[in-house]
Amino acid sequence: MKIPKRKIKKIKEVLKRLPKNLCQRAFLTFFGFFLIILILGSFIFYKYSILEEQREPQILKRPAEFDEKKYQRVLDFWEEREEKFKQIEFKEYPNPFKGLTEE
Repeated sequence: MKIPKRKIKKIKEVLKRLPKNLCQRAFLTFFGFFLIILILGSFIFYKYSILEEQREPQILKRPAEFDEKKYQRVLDFWEEREEKFKQIEFKEYPNPFKGLTEE
């Protein structure tokens, strides 16, 4: 399906004039955008708030399991990091301004 060149030119002209027309009718433009956002916001609110309250919660057949090995690895990692931070406190750094003379 081919679009004739006349239609393309007409569409380009309308799109070029669109910002000017929107600025000339600022209140109506603001009101239109406000209505669009209001409708979109109410749809999102309805979807994620009202519909979720009406839906039955899913009950899991097996309870959640706690992986003790992974938990222990995380604790070991945190302990290593804590030891490194404590070592940094006692490390002495050379003074970079020691060689400068005072006047």
